[in-house]
Amino acid sequence: MADPVVLYEVDEKVGVITLNRPDKLNAISAELQQQLTQGFARADTDPQTSVVLLRAEGRSFCAGYDISAQAPPTDDWRSDATKAHDHLRPQLEFEMLPWTMKKPVIASVQGHVLGGGCELVMLCDLTIAADNATFGEPEVRFSAVGPAIVMPMIIGYKKARELLYFGDQIDAEAALELGMVNRVVPLAELREASLRYAKRLSLISPEALYATKRAVNRVADAAGFRTALYAGLDVVGPLYATKTEFGAKFRDIVGAEGVPAAVRWRTGQFRE
Repeated sequence: MADPVVLYEVDEKVGVITLNRPDKLNAISAELQQQLTQGFARADTDPQTSVVLLRAEGRSFCAGYDISAQAPPTDDWRSDATKAHDHLRPQLEFEMLPWTMKKPVIASVQGHVLGGGCELVMLCDLTIAADNATFGEPEVRFSAVGPAIVMPMIIGYKKARELLYFGDQIDAEAALELGMVNRVVPLAELREASLRYAKRLSLISPEALYATKRAVNRVADAAGFRTALYAGLDVVGPLYATKTEFGAKFRDIVGAEGVPAAVRWRTGQFRE
C-alpha cells in the first residue's frame, strides 16, 4: 500500500499536518487535496490540540496544483465558462480552509511555495519560512490565474499587481518585508523553530485563540475579504475556457514533452 500523501500527528497541544508527496514537490493532486481537507477537519476537531502546524516533507513546501495529472477524456471543464467556474470553486473553498478553521494554522515552508501552495499559505494565520523559500504565482504566464486572489489583501495592491501580472517569484526576505510571512529562519532550523513557535502559541488558552481568530476574521469579512475572493473567482473563471496563444502552446508542450519542458520554455522568455 502506498504511503498517505498527508500525515497527521500530535505533539503536545499542536496538531501537525505534513504534506508527504516530496517526489512531486508536494504538488496538489486530487488525492492530496482530499487527504489535506480531511487532515484539516481532523486537526480542527482534535480535543487534544489548540494549534495546527502545516508543513511538508522534502525540498519544497508545494509547487502548486499538479498540472501533469491527465484529466479523463470526459472532463471538458475548459469547454465553457460555467464549467470552468464550477471546477475552480472547490479549489477556492479548499484553499480557504485554514481561514475558516477555528484553530490558528501556522504554515512552515521551504523551497518552492508557488501557485495554489502560495495561496494556501497566505490564507494560514501565521507563516514561518526557511531562508531558501521562494514565493510566487506564475500561472499568469500560462494564461491562467489562481482561484484565490488573496495577495492584494496581504501585501497591498501595487506589489501584488506586479507579482500577479508578471508571475515573478520573490525570496523569503522579500516576503518578510512585504508582510507575507512572519519570520525567516535557516533551513536547518525550520522544523524545530516552527514547532517551538507553535508550542509557544499553544500556551494561550484555546478559548482565547478561537475568539481572537474569529474576531479578526469577522472584521476582515465585514470589510469584504471573503466577498472579494469569490468576486475574483467569478472574474477569472471564464479565462480557463478562453483559448490563448500562450496557453495553447504551453499545453501542447506539456502533452508532448512534459510539464518541466513547458515551464522551461515559458520561464526562459522572462529572463532579464
